[in-house]
Amino acid sequence: MTPLTPENRERAASAIAQAEGAGNPRFVSQLTKRAFALVLAGGRGSRLRQLTDWRAKPGLAFGGKFKIIDFALSNCVNSGVRRIGVATQYKAHSLIQHIQRGWSFLDGRFDEFVQLLPAQQRVEESWYRGTADAIFQNLDILREHAPEHVVILAGDHVYKMDYGKLLAWHVSRQADLTVACIEVPREEARGFGVMAVDDNDRVTQFHEKPPDPPAIPGDPQRSLASMGIYVFNAAFLYEQVIRDADEPRSTHDFGNDVIPYLVPRYRVFAHRFAESCVRAPGEEPYWRDVGTIDAFWQANLELTRVTPALNLYDSSWPIWTYQEQLPPAKFVFDEEDRRGMAVDSLISGGCIISGSLVRGSLLYSGVHTHSYSSIDQSVLLSNVDVGRHAQLLRVIVDEGARIPEGMVIGYDREEDAKRFHVSEGGITLVTAQMLGQQHRRVR
Repeated sequence: MTPLTPENRERAASAIAQAEGAGNPRFVSQLTKRAFALVLAGGRGSRLRQLTDWRAKPGLAFGGKFKIIDFALSNCVNSGVRRIGVATQYKAHSLIQHIQRGWSFLDGRFDEFVQLLPAQQRVEESWYRGTADAIFQNLDILREHAPEHVVILAGDHVYKMDYGKLLAWHVSRQADLTVACIEVPREEARGFGVMAVDDNDRVTQFHEKPPDPPAIPGDPQRSLASMGIYVFNAAFLYEQVIRDADEPRSTHDFGNDVIPYLVPRYRVFAHRFAESCVRAPGEEPYWRDVGTIDAFWQANLELTRVTPALNLYDSSWPIWTYQEQLPPAKFVFDEEDRRGMAVDSLISGGCIISGSLVRGSLLYSGVHTHSYSSIDQSVLLSNVDVGRHAQLLRVIVDEGARIPEGMVIGYDREEDAKRFHVSEGGITLVTAQMLGQQHRRVR
């Protein structure tokens, strides 16, 4: 355990004071400057079906112009944690390209960077075998930067969080490990790592996907679920991943192996997301795992509401990304039965809405909808082409697909299931390959 020295206590107090300062949710302290963030971005996300056939889940588009990983990286930059590593593995080409194009603005002269850490078999002849093993295989890189704390992040969730507040909270509790968590209904907690805590939020038990999740003290209907966000004292982290690497029965995963081992032996605390999430007064904390077709569709369409739960217009906490240089969206034709218009929708740059109706939908960059077509409650990824008289309802169309003239999708579930993938919630996923078209490389 790292003792809370007077110097560290002063840093924590200063950080908390700045974090709670009026009017500015962002701050930079010695805690954030001396921290290193490692984003774990190697997962496929198999529940997203064909959407991740050619890309890792963190590289999947979200919100019209972003990638999912942009949210974790933006949280780092906005929090002042500007030494960042991204561990990649599964089909990472488009993700690596996105980071190279969109995240090269950090200045190495000030010890700011985003480093790509693909699985390189640096230690032994194996790929990353689990989340803890991804840290173990990059220990030499972590040690080279000599951080005081390591913030470990999942790269596949959508949320806004001030990691500076999380670090300050960690130090103020004299914790060896802090696990960020959200409150969820107990019946939903079975799919998470779940913590039992005492009255001071010290973790007393940790269970990975338990059939009977422990409840929050004083709230029997809810549980504390891990967000896959951890803060470790750096030296302590190194010791524990080395110990775990030598354990032959371990799966080398934080949730399955490392955290359950640490809880009865060291100071492990649960940090509640509500205390460090970035939101306006009165807003609910926003965190989404868009790991299924239904969740991806719903989270995207939530952004089309008059007042969405996720505020992308907050200039004090911007979401940074790579953006192509595209012309503005264009809406053409104004005839009675051929009017180019969009209602309750988000339309990205480079789109042409040509004599068609878009309602309650989100269109990514470069989409072209042709005359007399209708798009309703649908998500169209970049460079989709919708032919004349086509009708789409509750559909996700993957990048580069061309919807043929007159095709109707989303109105007959049984017929759709013969050609496409239909989710449990009735959302139809359409890809170029399902349409018999040549696959186009995703970006």
